[in-house]
Amino acid sequence: MNIKEMIVVEGRDDTANIQRAVVADTIETGGSAINEEVLKRIELAQQRRGVIIFTDPDYPGNRIRTIISKAVPGCKHAFLPREKALSKKGKIGVEHATPEAIRQALYDVRTELINTEKLETTMAWFQLSKYGLVGQPSSQQLRAKLGDRLGIGYCNAKQFEKRLQAFRITQDEFEKKYEEVKQEISDHEEE
Repeated sequence: MNIKEMIVVEGRDDTANIQRAVVADTIETGGSAINEEVLKRIELAQQRRGVIIFTDPDYPGNRIRTIISKAVPGCKHAFLPREKALSKKGKIGVEHATPEAIRQALYDVRTELINTEKLETTMAWFQLSKYGLVGQPSSQQLRAKLGDRLGIGYCNAKQFEKRLQAFRITQDEFEKKYEEVKQEISDHEEE
């Protein structure tokens, strides 16, 4: 699998692991202390080849993703489910993912809306409560599973709502994946 866009990752180990899975060029942020020089390289890459942001599914990775998205609008995003990014020692990172998980995340890449106007067909904040995605003991787990199914990754409730908007998740798409997740949870509880 050849990737034409530049893939933005956090470090050298991420680059090495991605290059085991696909043929691609990367830009390394050097962790969450992303600087102006790196942002300028990402902006140039976006103009010339396009960019896929592929950071770890954790708080620092989400922070980097947010910084880049604000500085360089229109990037594509690849999300790795947390359970597919775990090492045997419990550490989370792209460097721990299998080649298959990396290829799947790149296959499911999503493009963020540049125009931040909300679409009528997407989910609104008040609906998240209706579906138990905020304010319930199981909300975090439900958002994590649903974020993986929708291909928008793990995040808190506020980010979840923003990603539903930014990635143009329709009400129908949301409800279909929500029902799949609820069924999966129900089947797991019956075991």
